[in-house]
Amino acid sequence: MHETTVAVAPAFGELEQHRSELTAYCYRMLGTPFDAEDAVQDAFVRAWRSRDRFEGRAAMRSWLYRIATNVCLDMLKSRERRARPMDLGPSSEPIEANLHTRSETTWIEPIPELQVAPEGDPAEVTVARESIRLAFIAALQRLPAKQRAVLILREVLRWEATEVAELLDTSVASVNSALQRARATLAKSNVSTADPVPQLNDADRKLLQRYVKAFEDYDMTALTSLIREDAFQSMPPYDMWLSGRDDILAWWVGPGIGCKGSRVIPTRSANGMPTFGQYKPSPNGGYEPWALQVLELSDGRIGEFTFFLDTARLFPLFGLPLRLDE
Repeated sequence: MHETTVAVAPAFGELEQHRSELTAYCYRMLGTPFDAEDAVQDAFVRAWRSRDRFEGRAAMRSWLYRIATNVCLDMLKSRERRARPMDLGPSSEPIEANLHTRSETTWIEPIPELQVAPEGDPAEVTVARESIRLAFIAALQRLPAKQRAVLILREVLRWEATEVAELLDTSVASVNSALQRARATLAKSNVSTADPVPQLNDADRKLLQRYVKAFEDYDMTALTSLIREDAFQSMPPYDMWLSGRDDILAWWVGPGIGCKGSRVIPTRSANGMPTFGQYKPSPNGGYEPWALQVLELSDGRIGEFTFFLDTARLFPLFGLPLRLDE
């Protein structure tokens, strides 16, 4: 028996073939690309060390998901749930006194779509994009850890209840009960895996081009025409968020006036949404990183801005330089 298990034990390169989908799974569980990457690496190490107990290539995917799930559950035992600013309280007035920071461990963080997008079936790609939307990731974090795993495995990855029960060492009845409770919680957040994240069309791309020019020109009249009246803005690690175009623009011409003169550089899509690196003028010349801008489009306008300010970690992740020259 020992010779048989060694004969079918996977090479490390075979484990790597599953990195993208496992990263997506761990990201949905943990809400940050950095923890997700750590979790996948830990799962691979555990898998490699236990390869003599591997039961055959046909079971490799479920075997890796079992290990990755256990890694995520272990990590979540000692961590608070991550969120977006709008999940933690009401919107604020656009004044500097409302800026309060929280630890980086508080926040949902974006992930490059290419890091988690599956190859092949366009339908699977669409589902993957829908299930990494920031709003959906934030809603998942409201679920207890095992309910979160059940919902992702059943609703996103389309596993059978029997497969999930085996992975979690529980009964099918327990899986179905956990799924029902998870669905009820998600329904209160008004998000689901069925919410569409359409591919950008020509009109969207022209809208984004106009946005870049208007933001770099700091042309508030032009920006007004591009932003929905009911738009939102948030800026993690600040817990302040703004509701409504008027408050957003009031912030930009008030406390946020330092953004005037910025450069805005398109980069890899984050969570299926248009993404830009924003660089502010540096006192020493050139431009220095300020924010990773993630935009959500709705009905031909911009409906949400998230400015992620942890540029030291996020700019390298998204392939952005840490300085721009004149």
